[in-house]
Amino acid sequence: MEGLWSGGIPTMLAGVGVIAVVSLLVGLLLRIFLPPFTAWSLAALLAAVACIGVLTLTPAYEVPSVIAAEDRPTSCSFDYGGPSPEGFWILGGDQRLLNLVAFVPAGALLVMAFARWRAARVLVLLGLVALVGYSVGIEWLQLEVARIDRACDVTDMVDNSLGALVGVGLGLLVVAVVRPWRRG
Repeated sequence: MEGLWSGGIPTMLAGVGVIAVVSLLVGLLLRIFLPPFTAWSLAALLAAVACIGVLTLTPAYEVPSVIAAEDRPTSCSFDYGGPSPEGFWILGGDQRLLNLVAFVPAGALLVMAFARWRAARVLVLLGLVALVGYSVGIEWLQLEVARIDRACDVTDMVDNSLGALVGVGLGLLVVAVVRPWRRG
């Protein structure tokens, strides 16, 4: 049982499963107070952000319980576009593309969650800044918490931020078609 909680795909999938159940419950609760489109968009936004955390802060593979101080990175890599793994342990593809794609749903759901309100422009802009800050925070944690055996990389921050921006653009297209402000 210890292997399940020490990293790798089983731990990530368990975390995503818990997030799915919790976000379903949050969506049902929000439906009491908000219109369905807004309630489900907010619940899905929270789920997307939580899933990003699980996928990026869970050890990629089972790691040793102790990592020697001399083996721990002391700074973030500023080698933009530099060496990164060719693909991902769950899905194939370029690591940079996957970093971008991971933040697209959060950006789109951000727009969808706030589109109904008059302050949507400000809230979406603040939310986009928060997603960029979240990416920076994740990379900082990957640097500071050596036990998760992840690497801090400025390329990841840029790709994640670009993914959030692409998501906002897609969210704008969705709300232009759905027009949630017209729904009861």
